[in-house]
Amino acid sequence: MTERQESVQAEHGTARTGRLYGVGVGPGDPSLLTVRAAELIGKADVVAYHCARHGRSHARAIAERYLTGGQVEERLMYPVTVETTDHPGGYRGALDDFYQEAAERLAAHLDAGRDVVVLAEGDPLFYGSYQHMHKRLAHRYPTEVVPGVTSISAAAARLGTPLVEAEEVLTIIPGTLPEEELTARLAATDSAVVMKLGRTFPAVRRALERAGRLDEARYVERATMAGERTGALADIDPDGVPYFSVAVLPSRVAALDAAGEPFAALAPVTAATPAAEAPAGAPEEGAGGFGEVVVVGTGPAGPLWLTPEARGVLANATDLVGYTTYLDRVPVRPGQVRHGSDNKVEGVRAEFALELARRGRRVAVVSSGDPGVFAMATAVLEAACEDPYRDVPVRVLPGMTAAHAAASRAGAPLGHDYAVISLSDRLKPWEVIARRLRAAAEADLVLALYNPGSKSRTTQVGSARDLLLEYRDPATPVVLARDVGGPTERVRTVELGALDPADVDMRTLLLVGSTQTRWVRRGGGQQVVWTPRRYPEEQPGD
Repeated sequence: MTERQESVQAEHGTARTGRLYGVGVGPGDPSLLTVRAAELIGKADVVAYHCARHGRSHARAIAERYLTGGQVEERLMYPVTVETTDHPGGYRGALDDFYQEAAERLAAHLDAGRDVVVLAEGDPLFYGSYQHMHKRLAHRYPTEVVPGVTSISAAAARLGTPLVEAEEVLTIIPGTLPEEELTARLAATDSAVVMKLGRTFPAVRRALERAGRLDEARYVERATMAGERTGALADIDPDGVPYFSVAVLPSRVAALDAAGEPFAALAPVTAATPAAEAPAGAPEEGAGGFGEVVVVGTGPAGPLWLTPEARGVLANATDLVGYTTYLDRVPVRPGQVRHGSDNKVEGVRAEFALELARRGRRVAVVSSGDPGVFAMATAVLEAACEDPYRDVPVRVLPGMTAAHAAASRAGAPLGHDYAVISLSDRLKPWEVIARRLRAAAEADLVLALYNPGSKSRTTQVGSARDLLLEYRDPATPVVLARDVGGPTERVRTVELGALDPADVDMRTLLLVGSTQTRWVRRGGGQQVVWTPRRYPEEQPGD
């Protein structure tokens, strides 16, 4: 209810309703209540608080010193917490009925003109029980929400370390999420706080380990309360971890600065860089052994195409190595060293990355699309199978391929069997490419054609078109997908017979349909290209 509605009530002599207050009491220490919170608790007619069936309320315990003894206390006791229930609507149904009944109990006080304060641990609208009262009552009564210090802020203060700095992103995660989801979110973010530990602690610990973040993780139990405890999460015994505890991944920037040894700038990668020579500033291999090389697929364009695992590896790397154009897609992070180079020195770039890892660095080799499809994974693995890099750990992280991204924009042209062929004859003779095109065309496969042309390669598209016309109808649809996911994206479909090589450059990918591929105009002018999953059976005599 607004102030204007209250003035209308007074003008017409209608009874005044009480005011509803959602009051945050902070993380545990009563001295961390705000002045406004203390004032409202002291003068309220009714003080309400949620509790489990044992009857004790942390929120009331925090606010106790501000109670006058003259307030009516409404204890809102949950019918269930984590146990099972025979309610016909299950756990959620039991809670919904409880929240509705509790809201009506408070409404009775408000209708009688009594002001009601609902106590909330931390902040009322941050994972708090108060919000269920707010959703049911705030549209009916004048309402004020008083913010409180969250457990997140309290935990960071007790750890004495920044949560986020500069452009870092903080992710708040409930520990009740499935373990796979926890792992993905922990891998993808810069900093994180995992709430609601207790019985979820073992799954949270496993997720941190799988995400490669366990060594960074800190543990805070009962921040600002009696029995407070902090420490490295990896050292915590899972038995006895209470609900009032959080896992914290603090700022990486802060961690680097605290060490007092920011990473030294290393020499850029060039074609002349001696592969076996230690880059300037690289640390000598120490007792900790090798670092690691992870070849990361970033997808065909920007951050929307990155997997959570790839985000995590890019954030955790000490060094990024890659073609400069692809490195520019990765956010700059303080403390990381970026080694950009030309696109034609894959072997040199691979050995450079392995050398960095051999000397203890965590290296991410950045590759567009999927690193195993005409990209850097092959170059890195080829070098890693030779001395002196055989013992350097190497991983490959997949990414969205250019072919799949292009196909999604056109419809579903890759809905049946297809072949992926590079038209570049820089690393293999054109005769090999032509033989493979002919074999794929004879097999009636849809074709995804990578690297169709460049400033120095201008004949391949025309030659491929003429060869395919020996097997395909001139009306066969061809999808021209340029810069998919990028700022200059353009996807269109033409007939094979009308394919003009002048419309194709190195940033274009071609999808050539089979004899079964359909090109259909739908309602609203939308054109879609799709290949049926069912292939017609051959007839006798065919």
